[in-house]
Amino acid sequence: MSEIFDSPYFGIALSVITFWTGVKLQRRLRTPICNPLIIAIVLTSGVLLIFRIPYESYNEGGEIINMFLAPATACLAVAIYTRIGMLKRYWLPIIAGCTAGSVASMLSVYGLCRLFGLDGSMTVSLLPKSVTTPIAVSIAEPAGGMAPVTVVAVIITGILGSIISPFLIRLFRVTDPMAAGLAIGACSHAGGTSKAIELGELEGAMSGLAIGICGIITVLISMIVL
Repeated sequence: MSEIFDSPYFGIALSVITFWTGVKLQRRLRTPICNPLIIAIVLTSGVLLIFRIPYESYNEGGEIINMFLAPATACLAVAIYTRIGMLKRYWLPIIAGCTAGSVASMLSVYGLCRLFGLDGSMTVSLLPKSVTTPIAVSIAEPAGGMAPVTVVAVIITGILGSIISPFLIRLFRVTDPMAAGLAIGACSHAGGTSKAIELGELEGAMSGLAIGICGIITVLISMIVL
């Protein structure tokens, strides 16, 4: 049995099956709280605890999945390219909105870290929480941050964004689908974009566009301040 758990295929299969289960449950229950990523994390953790499987064994397959994260980031260029006409037409509000979102995210994290007395390493780990995981890790690690903390922060941000973004859009009466999509993508990357796609085609497209632009802006800001 231990040979099965030590195989990288085990970690890959467990990750795929638990996430697939989460997607099925969300489609059936139709509630934002039933997030596929949350379900996958809970189910995966439960399997590891019940069968007393070491994390190192599971991560044999997890590292293979992580290997595809960086190349997948290049696919963000597709979202920008497919909406290049809209970007040319509304380049100023799009760039201004994404810049405002990136700056607000990093400033709020920095302020809270100072308020709660977190050290420099923890602060750097949390600063890029609102961009997609490969970009966030590439920002945090060279500056002395801790990659596991950054990954967890990015995941939590995406989950919260997908859950509360529809409520916030209604609360602040955001009626422009372009503004709604940019806001969701700027603050909660791919996790929020999955919800933006459900809200509408334009919201999903603008949210995907915001992921790429905010990632670039966050990297540029980090090069200056870190």
